[in-house]
Amino acid sequence: MHLEQEPKSERIDIRTTPRVKRALQDAATVTSKTVSEFLLDSALTRAAEVLADRRLFLLDDGQWDEFMTALDAPPPPMPRLEKLLREPSVLEKAGKA
Repeated sequence: MHLEQEPKSERIDIRTTPRVKRALQDAATVTSKTVSEFLLDSALTRAAEVLADRRLFLLDDGQWDEFMTALDAPPPPMPRLEKLLREPSVLEKAGKA
């Protein structure tokens, strides 16, 4: 995942064990990156996966039809909400005082 070039002004500090640090250093070396570059690349890739899971979902044809039917269905009656929307708001009441 690549971001636009912008000044680096924020820090992220982590504590780890010597074994984990060595593993990260080895992985960074193998990929010709610094540990910071390796960590950022790995973390941003994972972040994109996590966030995509919240924005993208895949449905088969049957599921898509059910989804569209649910979207097209009229909302259930909500009498309390309808009553609330008919009443003057707090600001409207304050303006009449």
